[in-house]
Amino acid sequence: MKKFLALICMIACIFGMTACGSEEPLTEYEQQKVEYAKWLAERIVLDMYSNLMSDENASIYDEYTMEEIETMIGQDTGLLVDGYAFSTGIESFHSAASSMGMITGTTGTSARISGKQIIVEVEVTGEKKNATAEIILSNDQFFRLESAALNPVSTMGELMARAALNTLIGMGTVFIVLILISLIISCFRIIPKIQENAAKKKAAKEGPAQAEGIDNAMARIEEQEAAVEEEDDSELAAVIAAAIAAYESTASADGFVVRSIRRR
Repeated sequence: MKKFLALICMIACIFGMTACGSEEPLTEYEQQKVEYAKWLAERIVLDMYSNLMSDENASIYDEYTMEEIETMIGQDTGLLVDGYAFSTGIESFHSAASSMGMITGTTGTSARISGKQIIVEVEVTGEKKNATAEIILSNDQFFRLESAALNPVSTMGELMARAALNTLIGMGTVFIVLILISLIISCFRIIPKIQENAAKKKAAKEGPAQAEGIDNAMARIEEQEAAVEEEDDSELAAVIAAAIAAYESTASADGFVVRSIRRR
């Protein structure tokens, strides 16, 4: 019984999560707006851009300002457009013509409401390949054209070639980085040898000068020690002479001469 209740609870949770993820149904007014947006995108916008895909027609509006373009399109088709969005749409359709050719027909149209926009996608066929036209209109009573783009659909061969190219670039980058790392590691063996050779050259240049400086310092030390020793012997001789004079009860030690001093 407990297992059966647990199973029912799990099924209820699954259906609850499914219900939370589903989109809310459109109202009748929203459905009418979606249908009109689909008709407007397929019959007006797509036909207008199809005529501007050729090289000679793509530059018709280049000499006009954005405000003039908006006025001209509104007078010719009755469609409200954003001048900048209309110009970028011409560039997108014209660039797609080089890979898919001219548009030959449509196979289906879908639309959805996303906040303040209605996004319409029209599946089109071309002379070389198919494409998807994405047309975005404002979600209001004016249906202003806010964006337009034509995205060619890549074939399986193109997808495989692109994947192979990406793999080749990725593996090549990895191998190049590994080679650079190995070169850097190999330099660690050369750097100590270079430093050692530089130290030897420096020592060879500075060696004679250092030896001469040491010899001069040693000579000065020996001279200083000899002077100190001679001074000490003179003082010691005077003391010895005075001691002998005192022992002999003489007034002066001038007659005494110290020939040598032996230290024991």
